[in-house]
Amino acid sequence: MKVIETDLPGCLVIEPRVFGDDRGFFFESFNNDRLREHGLQPVFVQGNVSSSTQGVLRGLHYQWPRPQGKYVSVVEGEVWDVAVDIRRGSPTFGRWTAVVLSAENKRHFWIPEGFAHGFVTLSERAVFTYLCTATYDPDADANIRWDDPQLAIDWPVADPLLSGKDAKAPLLADVTSERLPVFEG
Repeated sequence: MKVIETDLPGCLVIEPRVFGDDRGFFFESFNNDRLREHGLQPVFVQGNVSSSTQGVLRGLHYQWPRPQGKYVSVVEGEVWDVAVDIRRGSPTFGRWTAVVLSAENKRHFWIPEGFAHGFVTLSERAVFTYLCTATYDPDADANIRWDDPQLAIDWPVADPLLSGKDAKAPLLADVTSERLPVFEG
């Protein structure tokens, strides 16, 4: 397993060792001992799978006050995945990082608690998996506008397909401070 740091401290790309031959391939999608060697000790309590067609953008989602860390990957297709630091007081508040996740590259992306998360589907279809450190709580559910000019995310699509909830999401500047995580550096 190879762990690659991004320009946002805590957000990590995980590249598994892939063993393959003419019959197919095998890789460990999650190994707690290997992640612990890199300082991660997530406890996952919920797993989710979503399917999206090309151009669908989901996000930017987060939960507060019951934050979720997410370990995400793609088992079919390709997405452009984004994490945004929204922790009040963080030295990287409002900054984002992105990674391409695909069935082909088999990468995983660790997004810690306190970050907003979103992705856009680049392929005709994508099946996306999430392991989460907290269960979904509708009362803690929150989101930020995908095209917030303050964030200036360089999405690879100009006119994505959005849910009603995502189309009406507030700008980060319009989210009250009590609805944002706190940096505990």
